[in-house]
Amino acid sequence: MKVAVLGAGAIGAYVGAALHRAGADVHLIARGPHLAAMRQHGVRVLSPRGDFTARTHATDDPAEVGPVDFVLLGLKANSYAACGPLIEPLLHDTTAVIAAQNGIPWWYFHRHGGPHDGHRVESVDPGGAVSAVIAPSRAIGCVVYAATELAGPGVVRHLEGTRFSIGEPDRTVSARCTAFGEAMVAGGLKCPVEPDLRNDIWLKLLGNISFNPISALARATMRQMCLHGGTRRVIEIMMTETLAVAEALGCRVGVSIERRLAGAERVGDHRTSTLQDLERGKPLELDVLLAAVVELAEITDVPVPTLRTVHAISDLLALRTAA
Repeated sequence: MKVAVLGAGAIGAYVGAALHRAGADVHLIARGPHLAAMRQHGVRVLSPRGDFTARTHATDDPAEVGPVDFVLLGLKANSYAACGPLIEPLLHDTTAVIAAQNGIPWWYFHRHGGPHDGHRVESVDPGGAVSAVIAPSRAIGCVVYAATELAGPGVVRHLEGTRFSIGEPDRTVSARCTAFGEAMVAGGLKCPVEPDLRNDIWLKLLGNISFNPISALARATMRQMCLHGGTRRVIEIMMTETLAVAEALGCRVGVSIERRLAGAERVGDHRTSTLQDLERGKPLELDVLLAAVVELAEITDVPVPTLRTVHAISDLLALRTAA
């Protein structure tokens, strides 16, 4: 199995190191000091489950790698439309693209069935720009339940969790999903193939859609947002509205809002990825988290006044950050 990790940051390098340990032919595509360190020393993984080093090929040129069986996308979703020159050298006729992203993916309604089958979610696939670069037929969905960070160039600190749920848009348990899942398990990770990954997408989104924008607006950690009565109530309402949209689309999350809040509070003073991006002056990945759900609320006629309000304010913040 030949795998390319396009955007081998903390999550991508961690998965690549695990797959290399399982015997896969892994190629990490990155840039800057992180790439230089991986070229010289390999990927060093620091984990409560045991430290290890994976000495695998690392490059900034996908043409060096050539076509692969699987591309794991470690890029931010807002950069997918522009990644054509990077991903095209990695593709052959049957290459699968595994998008380890938060939020609503560009392929969401591909082979979905029902009244919205084939509908394009404009917020995440404007004018079909992402689908033109990554055909939905190539997509394997992936919901990440692992937490990692870059402790330094070439050094990944694994904080918690090893689960990467994957699934086909058409809800089949395919041979390509099974093969990738087995390789992940051989590398020490959990990788269940879910018959309907959309349920997992909404479960993860329940936290991202609320905590991420509020954390950026308030400059607050998970614990601070949960302990403040006002923001906790806003988050509860955002989660309630999100569940209503999910249910209108036939998805069931299966976790109560109170349980989700209790879990977030236990995380402690963690800064969400959106807050970290804001602090670093990076683009805010809010379209797939918030704008897309507001759009889905429109096509399902679900009222989401609080989501709309938070979206309007956080969208202005995102525009000012990008300026």
